[in-house]
Amino acid sequence: MKIKDGFAKRNIAGEEIVVPVGKAVREFNGMITLNESGAFFWDCFCNDITIDDAVKMVTDEYEVDEETARKDILNFVKMLRDNNLIVE
Repeated sequence: MKIKDGFAKRNIAGEEIVVPVGKAVREFNGMITLNESGAFFWDCFCNDITIDDAVKMVTDEYEVDEETARKDILNFVKMLRDNNLIVE
């Protein structure tokens, strides 16, 4: 799964913000503010990866157990799905 094209993550005044660009502006009206882990998850899903790939990336980067990483990633993926931001 991968985040759809047409979204840009930018650091604005110390905040990680995702905004639609180009044609995506017609489909998504708004912006998303990400915390540090959300920004990391976003970067992971800019590539076509699996949940298991993302869990491995998170546990390699952060001091977190696999169960917690999986739970957090699944919540993040749910947000992406709810907002139609992911291609599976």
